[in-house]
Amino acid sequence: MVSSRLTPIFYLTLLLVTFSCVCSKTSKPPVAPKIGNGYRLVSLQESPDGGLVGHLQVNKQNKIYGPDIPHLQLYIKHETDDRLRVHITDAQNQRWEVPYNLLPRTQPPTPSQQPFTRTLKNPITVSESSGNELIFSYISNPFSFAVRRKSNGQTIFNSSSDGSNSLVFKDQYIEISTTLPKTASLYGLGENSQPHGIKLYPNDPYTLWTTDQSAINLNMDLYGSHPVYMDMRNVGGDPYAHGVLLLNSNGMDVFYRGDSLTYKVIGGVLDFYFFAGPTPLAVVDQYTQLIGRPAAMPYWSLGFHQCRWGYHNLSVVEDVVENYKKANIPLDVIWNDDDHMDGHKDFTLNPNAYPRPKLLDFLQRIHARGMKYIVIIDPGIGVNTSYGTYQRGLAKDVFIKYEGKPYLAQVWPGAVNFPDFLNPATVAWWGDEVRRFHELVPVDGLWIDMNEASNFCSGLCTLPEGKQCPTGTGPGWICCLDCKNITKTRWDDPPYKINASGTHVPIGYKTIATSAVHYNGVREYDAHSIYGFSHAIATHKALQGLEGKRPFILSRSTFVGSGHYTAHWTGDNQGTWNDIKYSIYTMLNFGIFGIPMVGSDICGFYPQPTEELCNRWIELGAFYPFSRDHANYYSPRQELYQWETVATSARNALGMRYKLLPYLYTLTYEAHTIGAPIARPLFFSFPTIQELYGLSTQFLLGESLMVSPVLDQGRTNVSAVFPPGTWYSLFDPSQAIVSKDTQTFTLDAPLHVINVHLYQNTILPMQRGGMISKEARMTPFTLIVTFPAGATDAKAKGKLFLDNDELPEMQLGNGQSTYVEFSASTSKEMVKVWSDVQESKFALDKGWVIEKISVLGLSGVGSAFSVEVEGNSDVLDVSNVELAQTEHKFVYGAEDMKSVMVEVGGLNLPVGKKFTMSWKMGIS
Repeated sequence: MVSSRLTPIFYLTLLLVTFSCVCSKTSKPPVAPKIGNGYRLVSLQESPDGGLVGHLQVNKQNKIYGPDIPHLQLYIKHETDDRLRVHITDAQNQRWEVPYNLLPRTQPPTPSQQPFTRTLKNPITVSESSGNELIFSYISNPFSFAVRRKSNGQTIFNSSSDGSNSLVFKDQYIEISTTLPKTASLYGLGENSQPHGIKLYPNDPYTLWTTDQSAINLNMDLYGSHPVYMDMRNVGGDPYAHGVLLLNSNGMDVFYRGDSLTYKVIGGVLDFYFFAGPTPLAVVDQYTQLIGRPAAMPYWSLGFHQCRWGYHNLSVVEDVVENYKKANIPLDVIWNDDDHMDGHKDFTLNPNAYPRPKLLDFLQRIHARGMKYIVIIDPGIGVNTSYGTYQRGLAKDVFIKYEGKPYLAQVWPGAVNFPDFLNPATVAWWGDEVRRFHELVPVDGLWIDMNEASNFCSGLCTLPEGKQCPTGTGPGWICCLDCKNITKTRWDDPPYKINASGTHVPIGYKTIATSAVHYNGVREYDAHSIYGFSHAIATHKALQGLEGKRPFILSRSTFVGSGHYTAHWTGDNQGTWNDIKYSIYTMLNFGIFGIPMVGSDICGFYPQPTEELCNRWIELGAFYPFSRDHANYYSPRQELYQWETVATSARNALGMRYKLLPYLYTLTYEAHTIGAPIARPLFFSFPTIQELYGLSTQFLLGESLMVSPVLDQGRTNVSAVFPPGTWYSLFDPSQAIVSKDTQTFTLDAPLHVINVHLYQNTILPMQRGGMISKEARMTPFTLIVTFPAGATDAKAKGKLFLDNDELPEMQLGNGQSTYVEFSASTSKEMVKVWSDVQESKFALDKGWVIEKISVLGLSGVGSAFSVEVEGNSDVLDVSNVELAQTEHKFVYGAEDMKSVMVEVGGLNLPVGKKFTMSWKMGIS
């Protein structure tokens, strides 16, 4: 084993010695050998679909990492006005690609397998293919290509990078590079825990290979694989964003040097997609248009979730729910890790700890209140002759194979086989098992974990003879199978070693052997990183098939397109001050990945956090898109009521979250329709401000709600950046900050306080809140209208989406949804607030009303107050309306300015009817 692993390195060493010897004779510095000699373009023609198809031929064979593939097919297509595809594969043999049935997209022309007959007259001529927004150009020999903007000529990708290898395309090693301006800011390329913030950091390692590795490990390949990045540039004050996706599921290292980026991939094809932007939101819109819009989420999923590995029996779970109620802390969803299972086996119940009659009674009681219940389901199916799920799986032949037999691994139940979700029969079997379990326990969603896939063992394993495995004592993650390493195939021991786990461990380490085989002969080597993706698709289909309701799935492992089916949490973090920071970085990157429903384990998965940290974490976590407290089996209890100070912070922060639920739900609608992240970096709304490009300690919910948490121990204030304009405190709208430029202010933040500010020109819909989303959702609405302090002419806008959240689709046109656009304007003479309603029936049937409108930044109430409601031309009697005004306190800026918040109460405006409200007055 050792010698075989050293062979490529030894060969490379010989080359290096040879080169250094030559160099010493000529007194020149050593030169690293080239891995490839590039290709030349030998033919080009238009494809039937309007694209271009070219043929590339290798210039000279090179044996490092294996022989070059001699002939390649090049396919270029402007697929939309703002999306360009460049696809390169073997011209004579079919190669592995992300399955088109899993991620639907246009298939390139099938390689012709014909000899090359058409030669370019001038092989060094630069030619181009122009679309509406992007221009593709190439140099024929050595072949390279560039992509630039049509509007300003800005180059966004250029593979003719100096100092790097030309295009290298071998069976198990593909390399391509692009040059970058040093001023470019890059985001993405995950999943990993980045210590430096949201921006990619030059010379940090970026390895993509789905791995069950705790999120506490920095700069390492974690649970998901997302080979996409966003590039943000500012040229002369003009901001431009674009995106680059390399759609490839094989393991890869991506080297970002600041002025270049190099991909080193161990298989598959080069399938590049370039997204023109030019705004950050446009990039994510274009990206999710390709990979699938984020999944529709049920309303209750935006409530607070409580989980723990170690709720040993049902009575403990019942106590947790009751204690949240006693503490007046909102709670929507209670979760079980595998404590409910019989011997850790999927789709089972422990008859002693979770007896079915008592569990059904408990679920009936919490369902009556509107609460939900979610359990974990791992992919590993316990090898057990008395286990129905396993026996039915064997009968249907659903498991991944090794040399014709189900591949044996170990996870929590002990010995397991892994379902092969690339097999249609497996998807049907999985759906049937979910149905059977739902009949046993009417769960409201599923949590799919360990789907990288995780394996407590490595290599080829067998059941041990004469001993119990696992023993039932000690940690359950110690391998107890009899295993031997597999090094005899190039799939287990590829010539190029990606930086797996940060130490170049074998890619089959603690996962499925990479020479194992899926349906139709697909190797785990190729399909490894889409395992969690295929698992999510099968689970989504299973849940949707139960009652036709909108599914909720939480998955640990994700890939390009996973957001179309699942939410995500950031995995096993620690209760440390560093981890609370990392949670923001990862959350913001997943918004770019098209998985906006994301959050971290609040207070940390292990070990127990300090009381102060848990205070600060729930204040932050209350504003994650997905908000859940979860802890480790071996950690002390950390539910939010365990400390009175934390309970106070939870009531404050979650109390505000539950008032914001209609806003958050509207953001999930925007995510579902245009891909917009729920939580996003500040530069999404302020792209011209370069100092925001690396800001990683604050974030926006939507376009204009800014969260500035305390992230350091012992702090009772927070240093926060404010882009230019007027910002109003969400917890006390009478307090305002006017930032003349982009300024940093120090804000008071005692233990129970998180600073959240609402930007000018916004209309924010809120409700009264409550202890559970079902109740909070039916309370009256308040609109918060923000104008810039001191403006003489201003406008504000806001949106509200309402629907029956049990329907599979989140859309208008089904008779069970309503969409409202709110508008407001002010001038020296008049203030006006009005609404425009699409499909009003649903909101009218539900009886939703607006009880108060608060307008911020005004000089006071004047005269001629009126309200007009659609279908009722009568002007409401002002005596029925309650008016109050509060003078704004400017914490920073505009100290001499007089401005007030005007609250118009006593209203009863149907949300489902258009209204217009106005009065004569102005802004100070």
